[in-house]
Amino acid sequence: MMKISGTDIEYRRLTTPRAAAFAGILFGLLFSASLALLRSAIPTDISADTSWVEAGAWKINLALGLMPFAGIAYLWFIGVVRDKLGEFEDKFFSTVFFGSSLLFLAMVFISMAIAGGILTTYLMISGETPDYTVIYFGRALMLHISNVYALRMAGVTMISLATIWIRTASMPRWLAVITYLLALALLVVVNYSPWVTLVFPAWVLLISLFILWMRLKHPDEQILASD
Repeated sequence: MMKISGTDIEYRRLTTPRAAAFAGILFGLLFSASLALLRSAIPTDISADTSWVEAGAWKINLALGLMPFAGIAYLWFIGVVRDKLGEFEDKFFSTVFFGSSLLFLAMVFISMAIAGGILTTYLMISGETPDYTVIYFGRALMLHISNVYALRMAGVTMISLATIWIRTASMPRWLAVITYLLALALLVVVNYSPWVTLVFPAWVLLISLFILWMRLKHPDEQILASD
């Protein structure tokens, strides 16, 4: 408990519920499932026949339904990270972390929205000759947004967070080193394979499992002592 100077008013520091550590795990599972469904329905080759739109419609719809919940869970994950850092949070790197995280999520949502737009438009003009150039353009736009820009924002998120961990010693150094290596791969390697996007949710899942394990091992580590 803490006291406000000159008064008898006491307040207790608000902490994120321990169950919120599951947010990252939920994000990793939902995001990976959504991507797996989407990537299995959409061919890697941009110039492939557009019959995939109708053939994989149910997979795309299911992926579109899962992704918003994955995004919500990711926002909770950001809260879990802040709760873990506590008063040691670095404002500079935290700003980079939050900004890149939100940009990553926004780009993923835009990419998914384009997929939904392609599917809806294709099904609406059933019986007519579709404009295949629009489908090709939408597919290429999705690929560049998710695999070029969103992944690089994910890499920036990982680097900024690993730097905070090293500066504050709030997480093991080996975990920060692994994060740096994965982030470097996302930033440097230009890979248009849709499956490379799974690197980020796998990393979030690893971090969340570690945080959950630490909370179970040291349940009272964030209790604030009295002044």
